Amino acid sequence: MKTKAPHDLETAGTRERIVRTASRLMQRQGYEGTGIKQISREAGATLGSVYHFFPGGKQELGTAAVRLGDEEFTELLREFLDAEPDPAKALVALTASLAQGLRESDWLDGCPVTSTVVGTAAGAPGIQQAAAEAFARWRAVVAGKLVAAGFAEADAEDLAHTVIATLEGAELASQVARSETPLEAAGRHLARLIASYGGSVRT
Repeated sequence: MKTKAPHDLETAGTRERIVRTASRLMQRQGYEGTGIKQISREAGATLGSVYHFFPGGKQELGTAAVRLGDEEFTELLREFLDAEPDPAKALVALTASLAQGLRESDWLDGCPVTSTVVGTAAGAPGIQQAAAEAFARWRAVVAGKLVAAGFAEADAEDLAHTVIATLEGAELASQVARSETPLEAAGRHLARLIASYGGSVRT
């Protein structure tokens, strides 16, 4: 998943710079593998500034990073779903874009929400809650598109669960395999699944 490039951070405010840096590092290294000092150094901020904005320390910062990832993927989802009337075709285009972004990042930039929350949920309830809210928001965006395309609400909600779970798994599989194939195949099969309900033009 694409995130703001490092050179874009130069014009960001201190708090935004800290959060975006934390999100990028946790996306690539995980929550446990990312330290406050590294975030401070790469964000060009003092440790004092980090704790000024995030008095709760790493957990509070991790929660903010997850919320940023939520916002960015919500925006991406809406961009692709709004650009194409047929939700099946929109998902094919979305998975192709995710695959391209992964390849361009040398397979490092997967889902920042999943990368941050895995292994932290029990000891960091704020991060777990933020991640749960992110998945719920993404499902709502997909379900809304499907309802607008003529799907029954119950079918749209079930399909939204399948879509988001499949995208998450396929993105991880593409990272591990260093290949676009899992994401591209996921897009094609999601499109066929959606088309099978009769609410979308078959691709």
